[in-house]
Amino acid sequence: MQEVREWSAQVREFVKRHRDPEIVQMLRSTAAATVSYVIALRLSPEAAPLTAPLTALLVVQVTLYSTLTTGFRRVNSVVTGVVVAILFSLLVGLTWWSLGLVILASLFVGRLVRVHEFVPEVAISAMLVLGVTSVGDMAWARILETLIGAVVGLSFNLLLAPPVWVEEAGESIEGLARRVRQLMLRLGEQASGQPAHHEAAARLHEARRLDHDISEVDADLRQAEDSLRLNPRVREGLLHRVVLRTGLDTLEICTVVLRVLARTFTDLAKEREPGPLFPPAAGALVEQLLSEISDAVVSFAVLVTASVSESAESAEERLTAELRQAATTRDRLARLLLETVRADARQWQLYGALLTETDRILDEMNTEHRSQRLMEELDRHTREQRERMPRITRTRDRLRVPGRLRRNRRGPAGRSR
Repeated sequence: MQEVREWSAQVREFVKRHRDPEIVQMLRSTAAATVSYVIALRLSPEAAPLTAPLTALLVVQVTLYSTLTTGFRRVNSVVTGVVVAILFSLLVGLTWWSLGLVILASLFVGRLVRVHEFVPEVAISAMLVLGVTSVGDMAWARILETLIGAVVGLSFNLLLAPPVWVEEAGESIEGLARRVRQLMLRLGEQASGQPAHHEAAARLHEARRLDHDISEVDADLRQAEDSLRLNPRVREGLLHRVVLRTGLDTLEICTVVLRVLARTFTDLAKEREPGPLFPPAAGALVEQLLSEISDAVVSFAVLVTASVSESAESAEERLTAELRQAATTRDRLARLLLETVRADARQWQLYGALLTETDRILDEMNTEHRSQRLMEELDRHTREQRERMPRITRTRDRLRVPGRLRRNRRGPAGRSR
């Protein structure tokens, strides 16, 4: 039985490892480059048509959206470079000054045609074509090889649907939430103890390091967003993108507030060293409050990744209950700190900052606040799409009208009225 469990774990690890974006990228790029080279050998007059596999290697990306956009810019850059080289070859030969003019003109034209990261490719194509004797044959061969590589690269993602990286983005978001939870728990332990100033400063440094974690999660989320665009395997891709993006934005705000909270504890430790940060009763309530908020942060992350989680419904119920309990604890802490301030008002500003910071985190994770934010983001994306592509939007709306009319003519059982 133990051997079966170990074998199952190895299989799961193998599948997970081979779904890694880097491994998928290597396999798809290698296959696309090889196929494009085989095709180019039959169609191109060149003995070694390496432009085709080079183009396929540069065009094939992990997601369909980036493949389409990259493929167009790649082909555009190569064709532009070939045209510039042909025009120069009709006027001058290959000299040091003509080479410099070709490079300068290619880089300038590349920016005009907006090939973005492939601007150097315009100059590379122009130099390769200008440096051969048979300009005409080389130019057309290079264009043909480029088209072959681009078509093969695009076909790989059109015929073989690329993976959707929503699950990986969800795991990154949940991992960030758990790191936030661990830091909150450590801050809670400090609140009920007597930490030295350097210990509180170490927690502040950990809170600042969360910015790096945010950037890594953001990179995973951008990849997931690209994988949802133009993907035939995905329905309601916009909703998935908005849910994940707004969820990460909320966690980012929580990390910023957590950093401010860690700074508040550091200032308190500096003022009161070697004594406790709070009176014993208040310190215990602060630890309890941060523990409850940290649990809510994890439940919020699970709720955000509902599209890849089977426990979304229970996470929402758990989040609502945890936020309600944290709000109750916060009110008890506020009353206790008010009594403390009346007796000793030296740290009333820091106590007020503590309550303000916890209120901000609770408000950001509030389910009603989140629903309103989602509706605003969906409306904004829809409005921007209508402004960017008005004709396509009007055509799509006209196509939807007959369907609505047919549904309106039917009764509850689907029969015509």
